[in-house]
Amino acid sequence: MNTNKKTVIITGASSGIGFALAEEYLKRGYNVVGNARTSERLKAAAEKLGKPDNFLLVAGDISKPETAKEIFDRAIAKFTKVDILINNAGIFIAKPITAYTEEDLDSIVSTNLKGFFHPTQLAAAHMSANKQGHIVTITASIAMQPSAKVPALLPVLIKGGLNHATRALAIELATSNVKVTAVAPGMIDTPLHSNDEGTKAFLKTMAPSAQIGATKDIVDAVLYLTEAQFTTGVVLAVDGGATAGNW
Repeated sequence: MNTNKKTVIITGASSGIGFALAEEYLKRGYNVVGNARTSERLKAAAEKLGKPDNFLLVAGDISKPETAKEIFDRAIAKFTKVDILINNAGIFIAKPITAYTEEDLDSIVSTNLKGFFHPTQLAAAHMSANKQGHIVTITASIAMQPSAKVPALLPVLIKGGLNHATRALAIELATSNVKVTAVAPGMIDTPLHSNDEGTKAFLKTMAPSAQIGATKDIVDAVLYLTEAQFTTGVVLAVDGGATAGNW
Protein backbone atom coordinates (compact mmCIF):
# COMPACT_ATOMS: atom_id res chain seq x y z
CA MET A 1 0.00 0.00 0.00
CA ASN A 2 1.18 3.50 -0.84
CA THR A 3 -0.80 6.41 0.62
CA ASN A 4 1.29 8.85 -1.44
CA LYS A 5 -0.27 7.57 -4.66
CA LYS A 6 -3.44 9.05 -6.07
CA THR A 7 -6.61 7.10 -5.40
CA VAL A 8 -9.48 6.54 -7.81
CA ILE A 9 -12.91 5.07 -7.03
CA ILE A 10 -14.57 3.26 -9.94
CA THR A 11 -18.14 2.02 -9.74
CA GLY A 12 -19.16 -0.90 -11.95
CA ALA A 13 -15.53 -2.00 -11.92
CA SER A 14 -15.97 -5.73 -12.47
CA SER A 15 -16.47 -5.77 -16.25
CA GLY A 16 -16.59 -3.74 -19.46
CA ILE A 17 -15.54 -0.10 -19.26
CA GLY A 18 -15.15 -0.18 -15.47
CA PHE A 19 -12.76 -3.12 -15.58
CA ALA A 20 -10.74 -1.50 -18.37
CA LEU A 21 -10.50 1.70 -16.32
CA ALA A 22 -9.39 -0.19 -13.21
CA GLU A 23 -6.75 -2.05 -15.21
CA GLU A 24 -5.32 1.14 -16.72
CA TYR A 25 -5.24 3.15 -13.49
CA LEU A 26 -3.50 0.26 -11.72
CA LYS A 27 -0.91 0.19 -14.53
CA ARG A 28 -0.34 3.89 -13.92
CA GLY A 29 0.35 3.32 -10.23
CA TYR A 30 -2.92 4.54 -8.76
CA ASN A 31 -4.67 3.03 -5.79
CA VAL A 32 -7.98 1.75 -7.18
CA VAL A 33 -11.16 1.23 -5.19
CA GLY A 34 -13.51 -0.95 -7.23
CA ASN A 35 -17.21 -1.33 -6.60
CA ALA A 36 -19.65 -3.83 -8.09
CA ARG A 37 -22.91 -5.30 -6.87
CA THR A 38 -21.45 -8.65 -5.77
CA SER A 39 -18.18 -9.66 -4.15
CA GLU A 40 -17.94 -12.65 -6.51
CA ARG A 41 -17.73 -10.40 -9.56
CA LEU A 42 -15.14 -8.18 -7.90
CA LYS A 43 -13.02 -11.13 -6.80
CA ALA A 44 -13.09 -12.50 -10.35
CA ALA A 45 -11.94 -9.09 -11.63
CA ALA A 46 -9.15 -8.98 -9.05
CA GLU A 47 -8.00 -12.45 -10.16
CA LYS A 48 -7.76 -11.24 -13.76
CA LEU A 49 -5.72 -8.25 -12.59
CA GLY A 50 -3.31 -10.39 -10.56
CA LYS A 51 -4.71 -9.52 -7.12
CA PRO A 52 -2.80 -6.23 -6.72
CA ASP A 53 -2.44 -4.95 -3.15
CA ASN A 54 -3.60 -1.50 -4.19
CA PHE A 55 -6.94 -2.76 -5.57
CA LEU A 56 -9.51 -2.41 -2.78
CA LEU A 57 -12.78 -4.28 -3.36
CA VAL A 58 -16.03 -2.87 -1.96
CA ALA A 59 -19.11 -4.81 -3.00
CA GLY A 60 -22.63 -3.43 -2.70
CA ASP A 61 -25.54 -1.79 -4.48
CA ILE A 62 -24.32 1.68 -5.46
CA SER A 63 -27.89 2.99 -5.48
CA LYS A 64 -27.84 2.70 -1.66
CA PRO A 65 -26.35 5.59 0.31
CA GLU A 66 -24.79 3.16 2.78
CA THR A 67 -22.81 1.52 -0.03
CA ALA A 68 -21.40 4.87 -1.17
CA LYS A 69 -20.47 5.70 2.43
CA GLU A 70 -18.72 2.37 2.89
CA ILE A 71 -16.74 2.89 -0.32
CA PHE A 72 -15.47 6.30 0.80
CA ASP A 73 -14.89 5.27 4.42
CA ARG A 74 -12.80 2.26 3.43
CA ALA A 75 -10.95 4.16 0.69
CA ILE A 76 -9.97 6.93 3.08
CA ALA A 77 -9.07 4.50 5.86
CA LYS A 78 -6.69 2.58 3.59
CA PHE A 79 -5.42 5.25 1.20
CA THR A 80 -5.91 8.51 3.18
CA LYS A 81 -7.84 10.43 0.51
CA VAL A 82 -9.77 10.10 -2.74
CA ASP A 83 -8.55 12.04 -5.78
CA ILE A 84 -10.90 10.80 -8.51
CA LEU A 85 -14.42 9.37 -8.59
CA ILE A 86 -15.56 7.65 -11.79
CA ASN A 87 -19.32 7.06 -11.84
CA ASN A 88 -19.34 4.20 -14.31
CA ALA A 89 -22.05 1.86 -13.03
CA GLY A 90 -25.11 1.99 -15.26
CA ILE A 91 -27.70 0.02 -17.16
CA PHE A 92 -29.24 0.66 -20.57
CA ILE A 93 -32.77 -0.44 -21.41
CA ALA A 94 -33.93 0.49 -24.92
CA LYS A 95 -37.67 0.13 -25.64
CA PRO A 96 -40.54 2.14 -27.06
CA ILE A 97 -42.05 4.26 -24.29
CA THR A 98 -45.21 2.13 -24.19
CA ALA A 99 -43.17 -1.01 -23.46
CA TYR A 100 -41.38 0.26 -20.34
CA THR A 101 -42.45 -1.30 -17.05
CA GLU A 102 -42.39 0.06 -13.52
CA GLU A 103 -39.52 -2.34 -12.88
CA ASP A 104 -37.56 -0.82 -15.77
CA LEU A 105 -38.14 2.66 -14.34
CA ASP A 106 -37.09 1.67 -10.83
CA SER A 107 -33.97 -0.10 -12.11
CA ILE A 108 -32.75 2.82 -14.19
CA VAL A 109 -33.51 5.42 -11.52
CA SER A 110 -31.75 3.31 -8.89
CA THR A 111 -28.58 2.48 -10.80
CA ASN A 112 -28.16 5.43 -13.16
CA LEU A 113 -29.49 8.28 -11.00
CA LYS A 114 -29.07 7.25 -7.37
CA GLY A 115 -25.85 5.44 -8.28
CA PHE A 116 -24.52 8.80 -9.47
CA PHE A 117 -25.93 11.00 -6.73
CA HIS A 118 -24.81 9.22 -3.56
CA PRO A 119 -21.09 8.79 -4.37
CA THR A 120 -20.95 12.21 -6.04
CA GLN A 121 -22.37 13.90 -2.95
CA LEU A 122 -19.69 12.30 -0.78
CA ALA A 123 -16.97 13.09 -3.33
CA ALA A 124 -18.00 16.74 -3.50
CA ALA A 125 -17.70 17.11 0.28
CA HIS A 126 -14.42 15.20 0.56
CA MET A 127 -12.72 16.81 -2.44
CA SER A 128 -13.89 20.33 -1.58
CA ALA A 129 -12.35 19.94 1.87
CA ASN A 130 -9.08 18.87 0.23
CA LYS A 131 -9.29 21.65 -2.38
CA GLN A 132 -8.64 19.19 -5.22
CA GLY A 133 -10.26 16.30 -7.02
CA HIS A 134 -12.10 15.17 -10.12
CA ILE A 135 -15.52 13.60 -10.64
CA VAL A 136 -16.14 11.87 -13.98
CA THR A 137 -19.45 10.32 -15.02
CA ILE A 138 -19.96 7.86 -17.87
CA THR A 139 -23.20 8.92 -19.58
CA ALA A 140 -24.37 8.21 -23.15
CA SER A 141 -24.10 10.08 -26.43
CA ILE A 142 -27.65 9.06 -27.38
CA ALA A 143 -28.77 11.39 -24.58
CA MET A 144 -27.12 14.23 -26.52
CA GLN A 145 -28.71 13.30 -29.84
CA PRO A 146 -31.54 10.72 -29.68
CA SER A 147 -31.95 8.35 -32.61
CA ALA A 148 -35.07 6.90 -34.23
CA LYS A 149 -33.11 3.66 -34.62
CA VAL A 150 -32.98 3.08 -30.87
CA PRO A 151 -35.99 4.31 -28.87
CA ALA A 152 -34.59 4.73 -25.34
CA LEU A 153 -36.57 7.34 -23.42
CA LEU A 154 -35.50 6.28 -19.93
CA PRO A 155 -31.74 6.24 -20.61
CA VAL A 156 -32.07 9.53 -22.49
CA LEU A 157 -34.04 11.00 -19.58
CA ILE A 158 -31.52 10.04 -16.90
CA LYS A 159 -28.24 10.22 -18.83
CA GLY A 160 -29.32 13.52 -20.38
CA GLY A 161 -29.93 14.84 -16.89
CA LEU A 162 -26.47 13.68 -15.84
CA ASN A 163 -24.92 15.53 -18.78
CA HIS A 164 -26.52 18.76 -17.57
CA ALA A 165 -25.74 17.95 -13.93
CA THR A 166 -22.08 17.67 -14.92
CA ARG A 167 -22.08 21.27 -16.11
CA ALA A 168 -24.00 22.53 -13.11
CA LEU A 169 -21.78 20.78 -10.58
CA ALA A 170 -18.62 21.91 -12.36
CA ILE A 171 -19.70 25.50 -11.77
CA GLU A 172 -20.75 24.80 -8.19
CA LEU A 173 -17.41 23.20 -7.26
CA ALA A 174 -15.07 25.34 -9.37
CA THR A 175 -13.95 27.57 -6.51
CA SER A 176 -13.03 24.46 -4.51
CA ASN A 177 -10.70 23.32 -7.33
CA VAL A 178 -12.82 20.23 -7.97
CA LYS A 179 -13.30 19.40 -11.64
CA VAL A 180 -16.46 17.71 -12.91
CA THR A 181 -16.68 16.16 -16.37
CA ALA A 182 -18.43 13.38 -18.26
CA VAL A 183 -17.70 10.97 -21.08
CA ALA A 184 -20.66 10.13 -23.32
CA PRO A 185 -19.99 6.83 -25.12
CA GLY A 186 -21.65 5.82 -28.33
CA MET A 187 -21.78 2.14 -29.27
CA ILE A 188 -18.91 0.45 -27.47
CA ASP A 189 -18.00 -3.24 -27.60
CA THR A 190 -18.85 -4.32 -24.04
CA PRO A 191 -20.80 -7.17 -22.38
CA LEU A 192 -23.87 -4.89 -22.47
CA HIS A 193 -24.34 -5.80 -26.13
CA SER A 194 -24.87 -9.17 -27.77
CA ASN A 195 -21.83 -10.50 -29.60
CA ASP A 196 -23.66 -11.94 -32.61
CA GLU A 197 -22.86 -10.63 -36.08
CA GLY A 198 -26.36 -9.29 -36.70
CA THR A 199 -26.24 -7.12 -33.60
CA LYS A 200 -22.75 -5.88 -34.44
CA ALA A 201 -23.83 -4.99 -37.97
CA PHE A 202 -26.73 -2.95 -36.58
CA LEU A 203 -24.57 -1.20 -33.97
CA LYS A 204 -22.23 -0.07 -36.75
CA THR A 205 -25.13 1.86 -38.31
CA MET A 206 -25.26 4.07 -35.20
CA ALA A 207 -22.25 6.16 -36.24
CA PRO A 208 -21.24 7.81 -39.53
CA SER A 209 -17.86 6.10 -39.17
CA ALA A 210 -19.71 2.74 -39.37
CA GLN A 211 -17.58 1.51 -36.49
CA ILE A 212 -18.05 0.24 -32.96
CA GLY A 213 -15.82 1.73 -30.31
CA ALA A 214 -13.60 -0.19 -27.90
CA THR A 215 -13.35 0.18 -24.13
CA LYS A 216 -9.88 1.67 -24.70
CA ASP A 217 -11.51 4.63 -26.46
CA ILE A 218 -13.45 5.44 -23.29
CA VAL A 219 -10.44 4.83 -21.07
CA ASP A 220 -8.37 7.25 -23.17
CA ALA A 221 -11.06 9.92 -22.86
CA VAL A 222 -11.31 9.52 -19.09
CA LEU A 223 -7.53 9.65 -18.73
CA TYR A 224 -7.40 12.88 -20.70
CA LEU A 225 -10.06 14.48 -18.52
CA THR A 226 -8.59 13.40 -15.19
CA GLU A 227 -5.13 14.59 -16.18
CA ALA A 228 -6.27 17.91 -17.72
CA GLN A 229 -5.69 20.97 -15.56
CA PHE A 230 -7.95 23.50 -17.30
CA THR A 231 -10.90 21.38 -18.37
CA THR A 232 -14.14 21.16 -16.39
CA GLY A 233 -17.86 21.17 -17.14
CA VAL A 234 -17.25 19.21 -20.35
CA VAL A 235 -19.31 16.30 -21.71
CA LEU A 236 -16.97 14.54 -24.13
CA ALA A 237 -18.73 12.41 -26.74
CA VAL A 238 -16.80 9.31 -27.80
CA ASP A 239 -19.12 7.94 -30.44
CA GLY A 240 -17.55 7.82 -33.88
CA GLY A 241 -19.21 11.12 -34.81
CA ALA A 242 -22.78 10.09 -33.96
CA THR A 243 -23.55 13.41 -32.25
CA ALA A 244 -21.87 15.55 -34.90
CA GLY A 245 -25.10 15.89 -36.89
CA ASN A 246 -27.31 14.00 -39.33
CA TRP A 247 -25.85 11.61 -41.88
